Amino acid sequence: MIEVGSDDLVIFTKVTKTFAIGSEQFTAIQDVSLRVRRGNIVILLGPSGCGKSTLLNLAAGLTGPTQGQVIYDGRSVDGLNPSVAYMTQADHLLPWRSVGANIAIPMEIAGLPSTERRTRVERLLALVGLSDFAKSYPNQLSGGMRKRTALARLLAADREMLLLDEPFGALDAQLRLSLQSELLKVCRELKKTVLFVTHDIEEAAALADVCVVFRGRPGAIAKVIKNPLPKQRDLARLRFDPRHHAFTDELWAMLTPDLADCRPGGVVPANVS
Repeated sequence: MIEVGSDDLVIFTKVTKTFAIGSEQFTAIQDVSLRVRRGNIVILLGPSGCGKSTLLNLAAGLTGPTQGQVIYDGRSVDGLNPSVAYMTQADHLLPWRSVGANIAIPMEIAGLPSTERRTRVERLLALVGLSDFAKSYPNQLSGGMRKRTALARLLAADREMLLLDEPFGALDAQLRLSLQSELLKVCRELKKTVLFVTHDIEEAAALADVCVVFRGRPGAIAKVIKNPLPKQRDLARLRFDPRHHAFTDELWAMLTPDLADCRPGGVVPANVS
């Protein structure tokens, strides 16, 4: 019997996931145990291919564990989990629908009345700074505006938990910072719980309340680290905060032990060319 605390939203208990690839067996994650608390932004950090996205798929019920158990809000996840909303790397906007109509899709599926849909779409457009673009189409938007639209559509589903799989990975640094700040603001205002996959150490240090560091294949948790910064933080000014530097350095040292002194401002070791 797994003890579920009042603050536990998702619990992974000794979870292993194995896939069959032809005649071979491939273990994506092995013996992973993790508790995700309500209202936290939990970052899954690690190299590509270490099973981070598999953990999201397990939380969403898109696949089941080979061994172990996934519990959401006190109940075992034995199929599709309707209590989560998922945002992948691609925005998947429908090109024939306007920004407002794309955002409204989850509400249409849920059968909400048109008047309520319009009200909520207007609120979400304002929240992500797209009020002037409600009637624009995806091919008329910049990459950042498309991501904002996808984020608003994610929020339109009004789920307690958001699953995000490297949603800002393809963006330039300035745009990424803007959208990270937007995400942080929205999640605090709406009290969302977030499970966020990245292999970007700087992104993890900026967004995380808790950072779960994964090691190589098969994926396993190396360490769970709490961010020393308060939940309310100005991402644009993190570079001035010594606590942020210490946290980033700790993540660098864990993920790149041979290059721990190659982080920004560090010294390149003599044996690294």
